[in-house]
Amino acid sequence: MKAILLAGGLGLIGTLLGTRWAIAILTRRGYGQLIRDDGPTSHHTKRGTPTMGGLVIMVVVVVAYLLAKLITESRPSISAVLLLGLFVGMGFVGFLDDYIKIAKQRNLGLRSKAKFAGQTIIAGAFGWLSLQFPDERGNTPATAAISFIRVLGWKMPLVIVIVWVLIMVAGTSNAVNLTDGLDGLATGSAMMVFGAYTLVEIWQNNQFCANRPGPQCYNDIRDPLDLAVVAAAFTGACFGFLWWNAPPAKVILGDTGSLSLGGAMAGFAIMTRTELLLVVLGGLFAIVTMSVILQVGFFKLTKGKRLFRMAPLHHHFELIGWDEVTITIRFWLICGICVALGLGIFYAEWVVGS
Repeated sequence: MKAILLAGGLGLIGTLLGTRWAIAILTRRGYGQLIRDDGPTSHHTKRGTPTMGGLVIMVVVVVAYLLAKLITESRPSISAVLLLGLFVGMGFVGFLDDYIKIAKQRNLGLRSKAKFAGQTIIAGAFGWLSLQFPDERGNTPATAAISFIRVLGWKMPLVIVIVWVLIMVAGTSNAVNLTDGLDGLATGSAMMVFGAYTLVEIWQNNQFCANRPGPQCYNDIRDPLDLAVVAAAFTGACFGFLWWNAPPAKVILGDTGSLSLGGAMAGFAIMTRTELLLVVLGGLFAIVTMSVILQVGFFKLTKGKRLFRMAPLHHHFELIGWDEVTITIRFWLICGICVALGLGIFYAEWVVGS
């Protein structure tokens, strides 16, 4: 528990102080955000706001975790190492996307095929490695079966598992990327989801079969307590970064931040055996993504008509006259409801089965 508190506190302090220093560097180098010409006109005032702020979160999360382990004199687990590897790998893909936009002064960074190739390589490596390294009970960081609150049963062949991991990682990272359209929206929402996973992992550790045998104890999860340390580092880092990213933002996450945070969410869901529960916990991200899918589908079916004034959904509300701060706060409230519902489902399953 000491390591969890340390990681969360160090994460918060690290981004709270480090982001100010990063803003000065990014501004001096001219790493400013480019704005879509077809987006809401109110966003044009954000042109030039320092971007790639996700780099700060990446560095702080890794350092906060390692310092927490060093101070408590405990060894990092393979689950934590793999999850942080996924996080940094997805962040690198996002960094390339951001850097190309800045270097070529265009709103399009990596081509879609190149971005997907990068996501495929990172997710595929994570999926394969997560099925290795069994502990003394035979538990690997990930499992070959799909899970909701626990593993549902049927185990899939290795190729199908890797495809499933790719769908989860690419889908979640792109969902966070789509949500990152208003100041503070993705960061604040991600903070809530990571906070939820901190609680989930603490509970799974406390109800681990080796510690507390019972009908509903958890026996197939590897390193739940260490994953809680990582989740706490994420929660604290997002909290501190939000000080600078809240509207009006002094720095923007960029694809560096959104792709890496989304990848990490998928990693937590996979390693805690709560893959489908992520749709509930991250309900806001699912809603935003669905709005884009519906918009594209409706546009094609009706040959040019639009379901929303603009997608993703938060831009629709901007165009009907809502203030950006109002949208952000109300979407945070929706995210909070989704997180509370997800935690309620998680706990209710344990209560009913006990």
